[in-house]
Amino acid sequence: MTTAAPADRLILALDRADAASALALTQAIEGLRWVKVGLELFLAAGPAIVAELRQRGLRVFLDLKFHDIPATMAAACRQASGLGAELLTVHAAAGDEGLRAALQGAAEGAAAAGVPAPTLLAVTVLTSWDPARFASELAIATPLADYVPQLASLAAAAGVGGVVCSPQEVEALRRHLPAPFELVTPGIRPSGSPLGDQARVMTPAQALAAGASRLVIGRPISAAADPAEAFARCCAELAGEG
Repeated sequence: MTTAAPADRLILALDRADAASALALTQAIEGLRWVKVGLELFLAAGPAIVAELRQRGLRVFLDLKFHDIPATMAAACRQASGLGAELLTVHAAAGDEGLRAALQGAAEGAAAAGVPAPTLLAVTVLTSWDPARFASELAIATPLADYVPQLASLAAAAGVGGVVCSPQEVEALRRHLPAPFELVTPGIRPSGSPLGDQARVMTPAQALAAGASRLVIGRPISAAADPAEAFARCCAELAGEG
């Protein structure tokens, strides 16, 4: 595992309904380096929000979770990769053909725009699912603990650069998928934070120790009374100062 400053490992989820509040949040946090743009903000502010964040010196994780037929996966990634985000998500459940089409589309779109191709991250199983609901509601007989590694291995074999997974799955995945393969983990809750709609969580230090590459944190920072202080506390925890 390569060493990196704590701020390089923390991705702040900009779960905001408009560009102005999202940009204001980034300005309020000293030392912030990575941000995540998800569906809500992307639909509210449009592709221009990615360019604005990059102009402010921030690295962007564009979390749109594409999942469609291979041709549409390729076309969507071709468009999205030209925006300059460094991380881009698709669903691993799209299968080998869909993942390979997404990679090709991303490479083509980035080349046309003159920017580096983003690292594609394949979403395994959303962290809002718990094992019992996953089995009963989706009628998937494979236990969640086995299903996630199956999807991660599928993504790695297709050439995808990493996966998004629960922090509880990182240690097992890392044994079979060494760095530089990225394991990006939402479901991060600093000590004492409420779970919200997340079911499979860890603290930042626990997730990093398990082998996570980067940690996505949203409400524990963005909804804090003092987001800058909350961000600094997370960085201190990762640095072993908490």
